[in-house]
Amino acid sequence: MTGTDRYRTEHDMLGDVAVPADAYYGAHTVRAVVNFPLTGETVAARPHLIAALAAVKHAAALANAEVGALDGTLASAIAGACAELRKGALREEFVVDLIQGGAGTSTNMNANEVIANRALELLGHSRGQYADLHPLDHVNLGQSTNDVYPTAVKLALDAHIAELLAALACLREAFTAKAAEFADVLKMGRTQLQDAVPMTLGQEFGAFAATLAEDEERLAEARVLLHELNLGGTAIGTGLNARPGYRERAMEHLRRLTGIPTLVSAPDLIEATQDVGV
Repeated sequence: MTGTDRYRTEHDMLGDVAVPADAYYGAHTVRAVVNFPLTGETVAARPHLIAALAAVKHAAALANAEVGALDGTLASAIAGACAELRKGALREEFVVDLIQGGAGTSTNMNANEVIANRALELLGHSRGQYADLHPLDHVNLGQSTNDVYPTAVKLALDAHIAELLAALACLREAFTAKAAEFADVLKMGRTQLQDAVPMTLGQEFGAFAATLAEDEERLAEARVLLHELNLGGTAIGTGLNARPGYRERAMEHLRRLTGIPTLVSAPDLIEATQDVGV
């Protein structure tokens, strides 16, 4: 393979960008990698976030098709690409740094470009042929980083909390079992780093279990707040550039795709966009 064959040329508002020929990401992602070499840890290390971004883009494509904003064939290709990402495909293509300027714009564009190029392949086109399906005009249609990224982060956090709750429940049950096992084992209770008064080892483990139970309750409460989303608010919460009916349909599809029936639109999308609604 020659040096020329190893790259394809893409164009953005700043000019031409050399993109690795086999990459599913595009010009914006390449620029972001150069501009934000901050931690050395990429979005690829966060599979829940990638899956959440794909779910948002999937829901958006279906909703845009239903309100007449997006051709059905393009929507199907985008949905197909998103379904693959949600199953774990192409994670290595998310090469932007986890920490970056721009409120997550580079992560959003990394997702847009990967989805667009995979969708192009599903349509029989080559990567980078954006005249047929564009990362912004089609994949990001009716969206902004300011509603996509907070929504995806909340969904990713919800997935992590679900895993954490399962682990905490397992640990709490183990502590509860030890509380019963050690019910008759005497020890000294301590306060101010000194021996104080007697207690049982079972009481100590029972207290550990009670603490974890309280933490589980707090996490469950946090999940309720995470289910309030600003998707459809676009840049500042007004919904500018999204078709009428898009937000409601996108939320309906997102509930179905994620299996989370309690996802709701924030009552005030401007407020939710300002403070992420939590």
